Amino acid sequence: MCKKLSIILSTFLLTTLLVSAAFAQSPPLEINTKLHKHFRFVAYGDTRFTDPKNTKDANAEVREQLVRGIAAVHPDFITFGGDIALNGDNANDWKEYDQETAIWRERRIPVYPALGNHDLHGDLNVALGNYFSRFPLLQQNRFYAVRTARTLLLTLDSALDETTGPQGEWLQRQLSGLRPDVDFVFIVMHHPPYTSSSDAKTFGGGHSARSPEQKLAAFLEAEQPKLRARIVVFAGHVHNYERHAHGGVTYFVSGGGGAHAYPITRATDDLFQSKEVNYHYLLVEVKRGKLKATMNRLEMKDGVAQWTKPDSVTISVPKMSGR
Repeated sequence: MCKKLSIILSTFLLTTLLVSAAFAQSPPLEINTKLHKHFRFVAYGDTRFTDPKNTKDANAEVREQLVRGIAAVHPDFITFGGDIALNGDNANDWKEYDQETAIWRERRIPVYPALGNHDLHGDLNVALGNYFSRFPLLQQNRFYAVRTARTLLLTLDSALDETTGPQGEWLQRQLSGLRPDVDFVFIVMHHPPYTSSSDAKTFGGGHSARSPEQKLAAFLEAEQPKLRARIVVFAGHVHNYERHAHGGVTYFVSGGGGAHAYPITRATDDLFQSKEVNYHYLLVEVKRGKLKATMNRLEMKDGVAQWTKPDSVTISVPKMSGR
């Protein structure tokens, strides 16, 4: 019996190692864009691309309207907070992503994604293969950096520990070695460090903040006073919109990309108070030393898209001496 158990455990460990090795993190990736001045980008997530007939897990009509709405504002790039596909190892879900977002590729809009838990569903090798084949620029990196003008975008994989191990060490190096001319550090990830949602109180299912992300928030808020740059976090996972501010760090939850949305009971420190379902995307406009983030809310009424902008915030950084 012990021998059989030993064989089973050995086989499991070997399989785990092979899967991990197949998509091991490459040397730290830094993507440098050609944008040098003012720019704007879209942040959103939780689309769950899948068969449009599946109305339980996602709203295809909303999803398609959001994709077209994003294309219409001509962002310089799009950041994705994860859960792009309903099931990461399902080739048809990714084909649906290909079809519905074709307009982004036609308009040459770069996409910088983060992995969500749904993107890792099923066979991990197959799921990561589907993901990286859509985003070859990532070179199989599950976390990476993007430099754009006077900003640094750090995309994290919240399936891995964010404050320890290779990813945590990389994040600490990025912040400790931050160039003095950087105005904003954007962190894109799936699981939110702060959320009004909870497993117990959210109608239709919710998500409480997990311990690893709470530790990440504590780390970021300890680092923020040391930096001139402002840290701004964009997360998803919760299928609604939220805005929080703690320790000088601004936290957005932008999970209204088309996955079945639900109202949430708002925490008192949630800076956006709403009892509504909020399908949306965030438009972030960055100028030197200042950004404006605006929530673009979508509501479908009798098949007609109605857009509103119920929340907006401006964040500024201190001027550099001699500027």
